[in-house]
Amino acid sequence: MEGLEVRKAIPEDIAVLNELVRESVLGLGAADYSSEQLASALRYLFGIDSRLVEDGTYYVVEAEKRPVASGGWSRRRTLFGGDQYAARADDLLDPQTEPARIRAFFVHPDWARRGLGRLLLLECEGAASRSGFRRLELMATLTGVPLYERTGFRIVTTLDLELPDGVRFPLTRMGKELV
Repeated sequence: MEGLEVRKAIPEDIAVLNELVRESVLGLGAADYSSEQLASALRYLFGIDSRLVEDGTYYVVEAEKRPVASGGWSRRRTLFGGDQYAARADDLLDPQTEPARIRAFFVHPDWARRGLGRLLLLECEGAASRSGFRRLELMATLTGVPLYERTGFRIVTTLDLELPDGVRFPLTRMGKELV
Protein backbone atom coordinates (compact mmCIF):
# COMPACT_ATOMS: atom_id res chain seq x y z
CA MET A 1 0.00 0.00 0.00
CA GLU A 2 1.36 3.38 -0.94
CA GLY A 3 2.83 5.52 1.83
CA LEU A 4 3.04 2.61 4.26
CA GLU A 5 6.13 0.80 5.45
CA VAL A 6 6.10 -2.67 7.01
CA ARG A 7 9.16 -3.45 9.12
CA LYS A 8 10.20 -5.71 11.96
CA ALA A 9 9.62 -4.24 15.40
CA ILE A 10 12.65 -3.47 17.56
CA PRO A 11 12.84 -3.26 21.38
CA GLU A 12 12.75 0.54 21.24
CA ASP A 13 9.26 0.32 19.67
CA ILE A 14 7.64 -1.51 22.58
CA ALA A 15 6.47 1.53 24.59
CA VAL A 16 4.84 3.25 21.61
CA LEU A 17 3.36 -0.06 20.42
CA ASN A 18 1.78 -0.63 23.82
CA GLU A 19 0.10 2.77 23.40
CA LEU A 20 -1.11 1.64 19.96
CA VAL A 21 -2.53 -1.49 21.64
CA ARG A 22 -4.43 0.66 24.13
CA GLU A 23 -5.86 2.93 21.42
CA SER A 24 -6.83 -0.05 19.26
CA VAL A 25 -8.51 -1.97 22.09
CA LEU A 26 -10.47 1.02 23.40
CA GLY A 27 -11.29 2.45 19.97
CA LEU A 28 -12.28 -0.73 18.15
CA GLY A 29 -13.29 -3.12 20.93
CA ALA A 30 -16.09 -1.00 22.40
CA ALA A 31 -18.59 -2.39 19.89
CA ASP A 32 -18.02 -5.95 21.18
CA TYR A 33 -16.97 -5.62 24.83
CA SER A 34 -17.98 -3.60 27.88
CA SER A 35 -15.71 -0.90 29.29
CA GLU A 36 -15.10 -3.19 32.29
CA GLN A 37 -13.98 -6.03 30.01
CA LEU A 38 -11.69 -3.76 28.00
CA ALA A 39 -10.09 -2.24 31.10
CA SER A 40 -9.45 -5.67 32.58
CA ALA A 41 -8.06 -7.05 29.31
CA LEU A 42 -5.68 -4.09 29.01
CA ARG A 43 -4.46 -4.70 32.54
CA TYR A 44 -4.06 -8.49 32.42
CA LEU A 45 -4.07 -9.66 28.80
CA PHE A 46 -3.33 -7.24 25.98
CA GLY A 47 0.08 -5.78 25.29
CA ILE A 48 3.20 -6.45 23.31
CA ASP A 49 4.90 -9.80 23.82
CA SER A 50 8.55 -8.76 23.84
CA ARG A 51 9.57 -12.33 22.95
CA LEU A 52 8.06 -11.82 19.48
CA VAL A 53 10.13 -8.67 19.05
CA GLU A 54 13.27 -10.53 20.20
CA ASP A 55 12.49 -13.38 17.79
CA GLY A 56 12.11 -10.95 14.87
CA THR A 57 8.54 -12.11 14.18
CA TYR A 58 6.61 -8.97 15.17
CA TYR A 59 5.92 -6.28 12.59
CA VAL A 60 4.97 -2.62 12.55
CA VAL A 61 3.08 -0.80 9.82
CA GLU A 62 4.11 2.85 9.73
CA ALA A 63 2.50 5.82 8.01
CA GLU A 64 4.56 9.01 8.04
CA LYS A 65 7.04 7.35 10.48
CA ARG A 66 4.23 6.68 12.98
CA PRO A 67 3.04 3.16 13.90
CA VAL A 68 -0.55 2.63 12.78
CA ALA A 69 -0.75 -1.17 13.07
CA SER A 70 1.22 -4.08 14.44
CA GLY A 71 1.04 -7.84 14.50
CA GLY A 72 3.15 -10.93 14.29
CA TRP A 73 3.54 -14.65 14.33
CA SER A 74 5.39 -17.08 16.55
CA ARG A 75 7.06 -20.43 16.51
CA ARG A 76 6.54 -20.62 20.29
CA ARG A 77 3.72 -22.34 22.18
CA THR A 78 2.09 -19.20 23.66
CA LEU A 79 -1.10 -18.52 21.72
CA PHE A 80 -1.97 -15.05 23.02
CA GLY A 81 -1.23 -12.37 25.61
CA GLY A 82 1.32 -9.65 26.17
CA ASP A 83 4.23 -9.65 28.62
CA GLN A 84 1.86 -9.13 31.56
CA TYR A 85 -0.21 -12.26 30.78
CA ALA A 86 0.81 -15.04 33.17
CA ALA A 87 -0.18 -18.12 31.12
CA ARG A 88 2.77 -18.22 28.72
CA ALA A 89 5.06 -20.94 27.40
CA ASP A 90 8.16 -20.18 25.34
CA ASP A 91 8.98 -23.70 24.16
CA LEU A 92 9.28 -24.09 20.39
CA LEU A 93 6.63 -25.68 18.20
CA ASP A 94 7.32 -28.47 15.69
CA PRO A 95 6.44 -27.01 12.26
CA GLN A 96 5.72 -30.48 10.89
CA THR A 97 3.02 -31.30 13.44
CA GLU A 98 1.95 -28.03 15.10
CA PRO A 99 0.57 -24.73 13.82
CA ALA A 100 2.47 -21.46 14.00
CA ARG A 101 0.75 -18.78 16.09
CA ILE A 102 -0.63 -15.55 14.68
CA ARG A 103 -0.24 -13.04 17.49
CA ALA A 104 -1.17 -9.61 18.78
CA PHE A 105 -2.76 -7.79 15.83
CA PHE A 106 -3.70 -4.20 16.63
CA VAL A 107 -4.75 -1.36 14.33
CA HIS A 108 -5.16 2.29 15.27
CA PRO A 109 -8.88 3.19 15.02
CA ASP A 110 -8.12 5.97 12.50
CA TRP A 111 -6.59 3.33 10.21
CA ALA A 112 -9.18 0.56 10.66
CA ARG A 113 -10.67 -1.19 7.65
CA ARG A 114 -7.99 -0.06 5.22
CA GLY A 115 -6.39 -3.46 4.70
CA LEU A 116 -3.61 -3.18 7.30
CA GLY A 117 -4.65 -6.36 9.12
CA ARG A 118 -4.65 -8.25 5.82
CA LEU A 119 -1.24 -6.76 4.94
CA LEU A 120 0.20 -7.97 8.25
CA LEU A 121 -1.40 -11.40 7.85
CA LEU A 122 0.21 -11.85 4.45
CA GLU A 123 3.60 -10.93 5.92
CA CYS A 124 3.14 -13.38 8.81
CA GLU A 125 1.77 -16.21 6.67
CA GLY A 126 4.71 -15.94 4.28
CA ALA A 127 7.27 -15.92 7.08
CA ALA A 128 5.64 -18.89 8.86
CA SER A 129 5.46 -20.84 5.61
CA ARG A 130 9.13 -20.15 4.85
CA SER A 131 9.90 -21.47 8.35
CA GLY A 132 8.25 -24.78 7.46
CA PHE A 133 4.83 -24.36 9.08
CA ARG A 134 1.82 -25.76 7.24
CA ARG A 135 -0.91 -24.51 9.57
CA LEU A 136 -1.71 -21.37 11.55
CA GLU A 137 -3.65 -20.85 14.76
CA LEU A 138 -4.74 -17.74 16.64
CA MET A 139 -6.95 -16.52 19.44
CA ALA A 140 -9.20 -13.76 18.15
CA THR A 141 -11.18 -11.11 19.91
CA LEU A 142 -14.80 -10.79 18.86
CA THR A 143 -13.70 -7.65 17.03
CA GLY A 144 -11.08 -9.55 15.01
CA VAL A 145 -13.14 -12.61 14.02
CA PRO A 146 -14.58 -11.05 10.80
CA LEU A 147 -11.09 -10.18 9.47
CA TYR A 148 -9.76 -13.65 10.14
CA GLU A 149 -12.82 -15.33 8.61
CA ARG A 150 -12.42 -13.21 5.45
CA THR A 151 -8.80 -14.37 5.18
CA GLY A 152 -9.57 -18.09 5.41
CA PHE A 153 -9.47 -18.82 9.15
CA ARG A 154 -12.16 -21.07 10.59
CA ILE A 155 -13.52 -21.10 14.13
CA VAL A 156 -12.20 -23.98 16.23
CA THR A 157 -13.84 -23.08 19.54
CA THR A 158 -15.00 -20.16 21.66
CA LEU A 159 -14.26 -19.51 25.31
CA ASP A 160 -14.80 -17.03 28.11
CA LEU A 161 -11.38 -16.37 29.60
CA GLU A 162 -11.60 -15.46 33.27
CA LEU A 163 -9.10 -12.70 34.03
CA PRO A 164 -7.49 -12.34 37.50
CA ASP A 165 -10.09 -9.81 38.65
CA GLY A 166 -12.94 -12.20 37.79
CA VAL A 167 -13.96 -10.40 34.59
CA ARG A 168 -14.84 -12.82 31.79
CA PHE A 169 -13.48 -12.01 28.33
CA PRO A 170 -14.89 -13.89 25.29
CA LEU A 171 -12.33 -15.11 22.76
CA THR A 172 -12.41 -17.30 19.64
CA ARG A 173 -9.75 -19.85 18.73
CA MET A 174 -9.30 -20.07 14.95
CA GLY A 175 -7.14 -22.04 12.52
CA LYS A 176 -6.07 -22.08 8.90
CA GLU A 177 -4.19 -24.41 6.57
CA LEU A 178 -1.36 -22.87 4.56
CA VAL A 179 -1.20 -23.80 0.87
